[in-house]
Amino acid sequence: MRIANVLRTLTVFGALAAASSAPVAAQTLDKVSFGTNWVAQAEHGGFFQAVADGTYKKYGLDVTIVSGGPNINNRILMISAKIDFFMSANSLQTFDAVANNIPTVAVASMFQKDPQVLLAHPEANVKKLEDLRPLTLFVSKEGIVSYFQWLKSEYGFDESKVKPYTFNPQPFLADKKSAMQGYVSSEPFSVEKAGGFKPTIVLIADNGFNSYSTLIETRKELAESKPDLVQRFVDASAIGWYNYIYGDNSAANALIKKMNPEMTDELLAFSVGKMKEYGIVDSGDTLKDGIGAMSDARMASFFDKMVKAGVVKGDLDYRKGYSLRFVNKGVGVNLRPKN
Repeated sequence: MRIANVLRTLTVFGALAAASSAPVAAQTLDKVSFGTNWVAQAEHGGFFQAVADGTYKKYGLDVTIVSGGPNINNRILMISAKIDFFMSANSLQTFDAVANNIPTVAVASMFQKDPQVLLAHPEANVKKLEDLRPLTLFVSKEGIVSYFQWLKSEYGFDESKVKPYTFNPQPFLADKKSAMQGYVSSEPFSVEKAGGFKPTIVLIADNGFNSYSTLIETRKELAESKPDLVQRFVDASAIGWYNYIYGDNSAANALIKKMNPEMTDELLAFSVGKMKEYGIVDSGDTLKDGIGAMSDARMASFFDKMVKAGVVKGDLDYRKGYSLRFVNKGVGVNLRPKN
């Protein structure tokens, strides 16, 4: 589902609708640029929501969302100070920055669960993660060197069962004794449309792969020199996510479709539904600490698993890659529905 068509840049202009809170009085807005790691989609929805409903503006920010894509590296643009913030995929990128002496810091995690899944045919009768081991597995190159190494160390998966995943569901659809990687918020939709059946979904986050995902990353220099700006961006983004998954997200979805004309209302609704169903954005620590929450214990746990899996080196000072300064303050928790 992640095929680029037209990549555009969206800038906030004009009067926007009022947000649910207004901590910053009328003032000159700070211009901020935020780069995503793929083309516009529901998985970026909270950021678009904060643009569409005026939350960023209420926090004194004029935010430009810079769309990613297959030939765009927004992380490099952030590191080189061409943009201010970047949407990092997961905690492994945080560790990688430390390993390569890249002066960046993760300041919030918008997803409490990595949305990575493995999909199986109903005929395979998969009830738990271990049931996937006998199947042919379609896994990407990136997946092989990351979560699959954890599957090997924790669950005894065999790399000889793996075939390359090229983001095309057809090989999986043709083989009922196979499983395919994907995101819970997108690939199940494409399988349903192309194959005419609902696949079995195994979310690896619910089986111990406790990486953070969709982290807000910035340069250490910016976090240290302008902590108030970073705090406002983190807080406004968290509120954007509450409003996107629980409120009226039609204006945000309109912006997403403007930047990515291939996106459909049906897929957007499916994605939001799955993010809510599986607690991708709002679950665990966020129930008390607010969307964006992170903890030292969680980072340490995931780091230890990746060391055991041989993905990262045990002597890495991974703590240098993130900061809890800007999160765990309960921002926006009052926006969660009470029922």
